[in-house]
Amino acid sequence: MRFSSMLVKSGITIFFIFIFSSFTNSSLINKEKVHWLSIEEMEAKMVAEKRPILVDLYTNWCYWCKVMDKKTYSDSKVAAYINEHFYAVKINAESKEAIKWGNRTFSYNEQNKVNDFALFVSPNELGFPTTAIFPELNLQPAAIPGYMTVKDIEPVLNYFGEGVYKSLIYNDFLNKYKNKW
Repeated sequence: MRFSSMLVKSGITIFFIFIFSSFTNSSLINKEKVHWLSIEEMEAKMVAEKRPILVDLYTNWCYWCKVMDKKTYSDSKVAAYINEHFYAVKINAESKEAIKWGNRTFSYNEQNKVNDFALFVSPNELGFPTTAIFPELNLQPAAIPGYMTVKDIEPVLNYFGEGVYKSLIYNDFLNKYKNKW
């Protein structure tokens, strides 16, 4: 009797471990991720469908860039919204390779130790990470330097993703905005 009750308890324990691990693994597998594109892929997609472009300007050594990847861009609601409304491109600000963006080519700037694209994106305050939103490929972007949480990035994404920037200044939009995520 004792052996059979131990067997039943073991079976129940194994069953719950199996269910828990299946749930955990499936939730990780189904988690939405940002579809980061190369500049060339983004430009090809822009021919078929115009969308705002989100640029994640980062460096390899930047701690907060990694935190933003892990906590903000990996959030399933953020990722789903970006994938639906934007073309997302990651660009290393310290790239020594020429960066061709629209009708311009940017080179590495030895004096500033960054690619000139980083200076173009963020002319007033160069910091990392910087999230830059280009309403159109060849327009000056809106650059937001620094780490942003899910709560911080949500209104920015909605402002550009819904096209509100065409008719309302950001501060007026932000004063009325209620976070949903």
